[in-house]
Amino acid sequence: MHTGLLWFDNDPQTTLSVKVQKAIAYYFKKYGRNPDLCLVHPSMLEADQRQFEFGKVVIRGYRPVMPGHFWIGTEDQK
Repeated sequence: MHTGLLWFDNDPQTTLSVKVQKAIAYYFKKYGRNPDLCLVHPSMLEADQRQFEFGKVVIRGYRPVMPGHFWIGTEDQK
């Protein structure tokens, strides 16, 4: 993903799934289409997870994304 929306949510009371859901809703409202990829810092995932799916959106750990941030958009086509 080269372009996307950077979303920030560091509320410790909110689960990762809810945070991703909010980011997806905002992305759809802003761009009129659904994202399919959300990059997060690996520390935000479970210890043994590298990625998981939330509906049709793949949540993937990516070290350059800072904790509490979500880089959400569409995956580049090869």
